[in-house]
Amino acid sequence: QVQFVESGGGMVQPGGSLRLSCEVSGLSFSRYVMAWYRQTAGAQRQFVARVALNGASTYPDATLGRFTASRDNAKTTLYLQMDSLKPEDTGVYYCNILGGTYNWGQGTQVIVSS
Repeated sequence: QVQFVESGGGMVQPGGSLRLSCEVSGLSFSRYVMAWYRQTAGAQRQFVARVALNGASTYPDATLGRFTASRDNAKTTLYLQMDSLKPEDTGVYYCNILGGTYNWGQGTQVIVSS
């Protein structure tokens, strides 16, 4: 059974930083493009970063230049370094394979507020 366990969220002031982790099990992790998503109340999950098999990462305009996604295939763990956080980054953050095919984990809550 595929499981995603996200952690590292919290409350931070605008301009602050957080580092999220996602431990993945039950999946041939190194064979999948992985991605981070976030969801706010009443909205659909939004793509925020993806990491290719070779570690190359891509981002939408909303997170480009502020977020850095990475992966450790040996630890089957995905990371998201978030810098220069803004209030609009508030939400529950999830990881999954690109496209979100597998069941979602519990996510980790990020609140950016002064």
